[in-house]
Amino acid sequence: MSQSRYNCAGLGRRDFLQLGLGAGAGLGFADLLRLRAGAAESAKAIGQPGGKRVNVIMIWQDGGPSHYESFDPKPEAPSEIRGEFKTIKTSVPGVHFSDCVPELAKVADRCSILRSLAHKDPNHGGGNHYLMTGAPTPVPVGCGAFVTFHPSFGSVVSYKRGVQKGMPPYMTMPSMSRSGGPNFLGAEHAPFVVGGSPQTEGFKVRDVVLPPDISEGRGVSRQDLRKSLDRLARIADAAAEDPTVGFDKFYAQGVDLITSPQAQAAFDIGKEDPKTREMYGMTDFGQRCLLARRLVEAGVSWVTVYTGGWDHHTTIFETLKGDFGKKFDRGVAALIADLDRRGSLENTLVLALGEFGRTPKVNARAGRDHWPFAMSVLFAGAGVPRGQVIGATDPKGYYAADNVYAPEDFAVTLYTKLGIDAHQTLHTNTGRPMQLVNGGRPIKELFA
Repeated sequence: MSQSRYNCAGLGRRDFLQLGLGAGAGLGFADLLRLRAGAAESAKAIGQPGGKRVNVIMIWQDGGPSHYESFDPKPEAPSEIRGEFKTIKTSVPGVHFSDCVPELAKVADRCSILRSLAHKDPNHGGGNHYLMTGAPTPVPVGCGAFVTFHPSFGSVVSYKRGVQKGMPPYMTMPSMSRSGGPNFLGAEHAPFVVGGSPQTEGFKVRDVVLPPDISEGRGVSRQDLRKSLDRLARIADAAAEDPTVGFDKFYAQGVDLITSPQAQAAFDIGKEDPKTREMYGMTDFGQRCLLARRLVEAGVSWVTVYTGGWDHHTTIFETLKGDFGKKFDRGVAALIADLDRRGSLENTLVLALGEFGRTPKVNARAGRDHWPFAMSVLFAGAGVPRGQVIGATDPKGYYAADNVYAPEDFAVTLYTKLGIDAHQTLHTNTGRPMQLVNGGRPIKELFA
């Protein structure tokens, strides 16, 4: 099985149970336009208290990254716990990371690292839902019990903000995490999935490019563009389902998007300075991080960069020493440094995490297993204090031991940064009330 596509359950990214579009089902932009044409248009763009609008780039490390082999090494622990990597000094005096993240160590002075996030669900599905929504996975009490799953953070942001500057509010690439969907908020708040490989020459985003006959200089009249749009596979399919569909708002929004210089510039990663592209690394992951930066600067409220293959039950040290670990380290470090250089880190919150940490003891296959009792999360930007380590695990890294926070606290912190009331009551499509986050408190150290 490809390490980038599967976890230990043997399930691929598209194989998970779809919980009201909560798993595996992102939409093309044409589909989103049709759904949003009937959605409310009065959603306000909101930012964190004080009026500053915050956007988010979440680097989702699907499978569960090791806290030992990243931000919480234990050099004094026995070899079967500390593993094969040594520690490295960071740009923050007295703070050390694992030496397999040397580039992130250089930008530690622009980040905060939370070393004491913990929960109790060792399953991929449950952990994913918990850290993507701020709510534990509901457990049915019996056959036929009514179970409602929470919407993802990105879908809530879409619901609250709506389309900004003609851009979809919620995007994910190259695929959607299993709990990254809208659930009861409705399919119009599913993410727009940006597939493909942005490191390749001539990369284009499907459904968001001018058709060749238009882009080659032909005059852009609505009639000509309509004919060309009809030939795009997803739009043609949508029109076939409703033969009476005309050049309505659905098409008008599509025209606005693909003729918008701002939108086109955001997707045209080939126009980026070659030196900047090289800084991120000419890899699939590195260039997705760069594209994420371009998208939030163009008005996208939430971008998830999905990177699979972190379920390291075997050969964890070999894997992280190789290209897998290097491209992650380089890409995320470049994203933080680039945003900071451009002045965009002030209103962009960068996160890097997965569903849990890894076991303290290295197993017989030179890997680490699931461990939700201690995990590390990287935060940068959006007013997060710089050069800070929050909380701690015990001396061997078994448990979060000091200043312990839960996923609910993580969720409340995100929503507070975004200017969204984390404890508001939403209503499901059946009218059932549901609190957005049940309990939780802001992680006070992440606010200046």
